[in-house]
This record gives sequence, structure tokens and C-alpha cells, in this order.
Amino acid sequence: MPSSAPPAASALLRRVVLPFAAGYFLSYLYRTVNAVLAPEIGRAIHLDGSDIGLMTGIYFMTFAAAQLPLGILLDRFGPRRVESLLLCFAAAGAFAFSLADSVPALVVGRALVGFGVSSCLMAALKANVQFFPPQRIPLMNGIILGAGGLGAIAATAPVQAALHLTDWRGVYAGVALLTLAAASFLWLTVPDRPQAAGAGGLRVQIAEVAEIYRDPGFWRVAPATMLSMGSFMSIQGLWAGPWLRDVAGFTPDQSATGLTVMAAAMALGYLSVGAMAERLEKLGVPAITQGAVGMALHVLALGAMAAGWSAAPLTLAAFYGLTGTACSINYAVLTRRFPLRLAGRVNTSLNLTIFVAAFIIQWGLGAMIGLWDKVDGRWPPMAWAVGLGVPTGLTLLALLWQVPACRAEKP
Repeated sequence: MPSSAPPAASALLRRVVLPFAAGYFLSYLYRTVNAVLAPEIGRAIHLDGSDIGLMTGIYFMTFAAAQLPLGILLDRFGPRRVESLLLCFAAAGAFAFSLADSVPALVVGRALVGFGVSSCLMAALKANVQFFPPQRIPLMNGIILGAGGLGAIAATAPVQAALHLTDWRGVYAGVALLTLAAASFLWLTVPDRPQAAGAGGLRVQIAEVAEIYRDPGFWRVAPATMLSMGSFMSIQGLWAGPWLRDVAGFTPDQSATGLTVMAAAMALGYLSVGAMAERLEKLGVPAITQGAVGMALHVLALGAMAAGWSAAPLTLAAFYGLTGTACSINYAVLTRRFPLRLAGRVNTSLNLTIFVAAFIIQWGLGAMIGLWDKVDGRWPPMAWAVGLGVPTGLTLLALLWQVPACRAEKP
């Protein structure tokens, strides 16, 4: 059993960051793998646009439903125990998905996966707050998020290559085994830290969650964050592949390459956001302003996709992936507004809004696009203009709402 004493500084990366990074790697792989596997699944089990959105998006809904109790559990029992246990549910869901032969069975499997990986980022962010000083947290968060980017890369061209050796069922079964290994690694490696959050009792902890949601500053930052990251996760994790096929005219292998470029840019973005935040704040640029500028650039990228710009689709894919990470800095922005004991609940409170948005956008986008009939196996440009135009407009409005908070923030 890991000791409750804090590890030496030289061991923090190995004993804290690496195990949680492995969990988030798998979380993002699960989140995005259906962008490649959906056509294969659709050939085995008939799926329309709404079915694809629901099958993949239910991950976000069960993920979101776990967030508020998850925050309390993380603050009460610690990230090691909570994430290790939940990863076992993710493995069970992946095995169930690999055996599914109907849409309801697929949905149940993905729902279990979403619930099981619901703690992967939040537990890592909680552990970073426990083990690292405040000025190092954006960088440590960036490393964890960068591991997620690597998971997204693994879910693209490598998965496409794996389909030459096995089918989508074999892919899910293999990832289930990796998930069990990650749960064991985390349980045996990560140390515990004393938990102060349980001192007030469960009722007090629930009341403190309500306090977070009543904070006006929280709601200046949350809307743009939830729409920017929610749309990014739902599009990058599923709809970017069909967009590359329908608008850019890519073949399946070319689409996998485009998704790999997008995921690689995302991984670079997460790492650079964390690395740059501390330096830019020293130069007088508040973290909240950094995030807002990045989100504005992301709106431009999404708007270009909605407009059907396909002159350089790989460049656009890279720009979309890179800028989609900008809003991640707002986790650190919001945790600074509240006491340390609330760190887990602050992050999960924000994450709840993000994943509700991701579910609505992923399923809703499929429903909107599905209003148009396919022509030669492709949805027409107007379907994509409407489907992607809605989150573009909403995110722009939310960014305007956040402007007063950027003006008020000091570096």
C-alpha cells in the first residue's frame, strides 16, 4: 500500500504525473476512437446519424452525471482510490461494447466507459493541486492534458492500422485490457495525501458545491469554456472524420491522417498552454486573457469548417486541434478563486458543464446533419454549415460574455 508521506520532489513525475497521465491517455483514446471505428461499427450494426451521435455521445452524458459526486469523493477519499476503482468500470464497459450486437448494447457499453473514465482528468488535477505549488499547476495540468492528446493520436492512424489485424471488437477488447493495467499501475504507484475536505461532513461538502455554482465569477468563465471545449471534444472525437470525408473529399485513410494531424496539434497545444501560461503571466498577461484569445482563434477555425473551407484541410485540422486546447487553462483560473480544499469540486463543477455541452452538441449535431439525405454516401455542405455553425455562434456569444472577467483579472 502506498505511503501517506509525500514523495521526494525527484519522484513526483514518476509517482504522480505518469500514472494519472496513463489514465487520461486512455480516457481520450476512448473519447475519440469512434471517429475511426464508427464506419466499421455501422457496417456490422446498422446506424443512422442520430444513432452514431447517441452511441458516442452517451459517453459524455454518463461522464457528466458523475462529476458532482466525483468532486466530493475526490476531496474526501483522494484521487488514487477513486480513479483506480472507476477505471475498472471503464474496462467492463469496453468489454461489453466489444460484444454488443445492437444499438442499445452499444449505448450501455459506452455509458459504462464514460462513467469509468469520468475521474481521469479531475483526479489528475486534484493530485496536481495536492503535490505541486500553485505556480507549477498550469504546467503539470498541461502535461496531463498532453497525455490526452497522445491518446487522441493513438485513436486515429494507429487504430486504422490495427483494423488490418483485427476488427473494431478486437480494438475495444484490447483497450479494455490496457485499462485494467492502468488501474493497477495507479493503485500501486500513487501516494496518498491527508484529506481535509471530509472534516465538515457530507452535508457541508454538498453545500460548498452549491457555493461554487452561486459564484458570479464562475459563470463569467464557464459558458465560453463549456461551449469551446464541449464542441471541440464532440467534433474532434467523432464528427471531424465525416467532415474530412464529406467536405474535404478524403478517403478513409486520408481522414485518419487528418485526424492524426488534428490530435497531434491538440497534444502540442495542451503542452504549450501549460508551459506558456506561467511565462506569459510574468509578462503581465493574465491566464484568463490567454484562454480567451485562444478560444477566439478556435472560433475562427470552427467557423472556417462550417463555411466549408477546404483549400488546405490538413492545415485547418492542425489549427483546429491546436486552438481547441486554449480553454483548458480555465481549470487553473477557476481553482484559484476558491480555497484549496474545494479544488476537486471546482474542477468537477466546471467539467459537468463541459460534458453536458459535449453530449448535447455531439448528439444534436448528428440530428441536425441527419436532416439532410446523403448523396453518394456523403452529407451535403449545407448540413455541415448548419451543424457546425450553431456551436460557432454560441461560443462567440459566450466569449463576449466573458470579456468583463478578462478586464477585471490581474496577472
